[in-house]
Amino acid sequence: MNESDTEELARRAAAGDSAALDALLAAIGPRVLEQCWRFLPCRQDAEEAAQDALVQVARHIERFEGRSLFSTWLHTVVANCARQTYRSLRRRAAEQPSALLPVEVADPRTTSVIAGSRLDLLDALDRLEAHRPELVTALVLRDLCQLDYQEIAGQLGIPVGTLKSRIHHARRHVRESLQGG
Repeated sequence: MNESDTEELARRAAAGDSAALDALLAAIGPRVLEQCWRFLPCRQDAEEAAQDALVQVARHIERFEGRSLFSTWLHTVVANCARQTYRSLRRRAAEQPSALLPVEVADPRTTSVIAGSRLDLLDALDRLEAHRPELVTALVLRDLCQLDYQEIAGQLGIPVGTLKSRIHHARRHVRESLQGG
């Protein structure tokens, strides 16, 4: 299915067409999983986040107003679900009784609790969100979802210059956070 077909399905689904929503979810499923892998390199983690993202799309498709591309709206949903899945996995790992954990437990702040893959970027994004929440979405959409500046600026409703400034400040903060500063 091409991009224009997906956009049309999204518009129809947002207008209440349940058959279009079913077709949309089937069409975007593989792409959602692929996008989740950018955040969560462990397949099980990515699959959990992708499932959550598809549920969010189904529940909130009426919020898609068509002001930007559906793919841009979807990137935002996927990024939020992937980050929330990581937080949930990290919290579950912290809540497990220590008697049930292996002797050498991977640090959940820098690893996937399932696969042991480095995920300190997600923690850096959490720290950035705590201090400058307006910077996170711009950085995620540009550097992780690889959207172009015009598309992101349209989605966020800000000028391209403001967007570039936000991305610059976000990158600096994340770089310092990853370097332990």
